[in-house]
Amino acid sequence: MTAPAVDYAQGRLPGVRPPRPLLSAQRERRLTSRQREIIADLEKLVVEGKAADRTMAEIAGMVNCSLRTLYGIAKSKDELLLTIVDRRLHRIGRAAIAAIDPGLGTIEALRVYLAAVNQAVQPTTVEFARDFADVPDSGRLFDAHEAYVVGVVQSLLDRAVAEKAIARVDTAAAAHVLGGLGREFSRPEVIDSIERSPKDTADAMTRVILDGLARR
Repeated sequence: MTAPAVDYAQGRLPGVRPPRPLLSAQRERRLTSRQREIIADLEKLVVEGKAADRTMAEIAGMVNCSLRTLYGIAKSKDELLLTIVDRRLHRIGRAAIAAIDPGLGTIEALRVYLAAVNQAVQPTTVEFARDFADVPDSGRLFDAHEAYVVGVVQSLLDRAVAEKAIARVDTAAAAHVLGGLGREFSRPEVIDSIERSPKDTADAMTRVILDGLARR
């Protein structure tokens, strides 16, 4: 069994494609420099749970811009929130792939990739998790990005099996577990029950699972 080629430098793995961005490249090119600054400022507010329960007028006041400028980015508050979170997840996803050194062994590449991906839940707050969960289509957005992570993880696990770095295992099942850890520990009903942050907890569980696969 030959392991498929992996082009980490270009962020590509065989058969794995990231979800389509909500803000297309064409629309993004039309944004003004001021709107780009606003998007960066909004990301901080959104992930801290300070925007989901506000009106568009209140959000405009928080980032010191006009409503017209804000509506130039998105047509509604829900679309604005989804776009901000989607951009963040895409950026983290690209950085996670780029973090993999081609010289790493496959298991170590998995550790590096998943540690970077788990950054998506940091700094997740209880407020953000609860408020964003009520935004229509937020679940679909996270599902799309999680499916991409699962695809990347399964591709790397398949490579690890082919290289005999781990024993033969149901790579699809393992990928779903590993790829969903960050999201699972960032759920509102879970955050308060774990001892450490969602990212730290996801990283710890990732180590336990990968160590177990490697020992097999």
